[in-house]
Amino acid sequence: MCLAIPGKIKSIEHKFDGMVRMAKVQFGGIVKEASLEMLPSAQEGDYVLVHVGVAISKVDEEEAMKTFKYLEEIGEIDELIDHTQVEKH
Repeated sequence: MCLAIPGKIKSIEHKFDGMVRMAKVQFGGIVKEASLEMLPSAQEGDYVLVHVGVAISKVDEEEAMKTFKYLEEIGEIDELIDHTQVEKH
């Protein structure tokens, strides 16, 4: 199943000669990179929904926490961790 997962932007950097904004996004205990090209107004500390490595929308913290808790309950977070390269934090 392919879902958009909520996460918190921890840092933002420009890559590829400054052409692409990329964020380190924290999903519970893991951190992954996501493109911010669809969300030019996204800032550190914002919560975003990430789908296949792209932040697709902003969400508020309460909604992000509810969604993340639900995904943990149904076992989708384990699938995310098992099938991607992640940085542990």
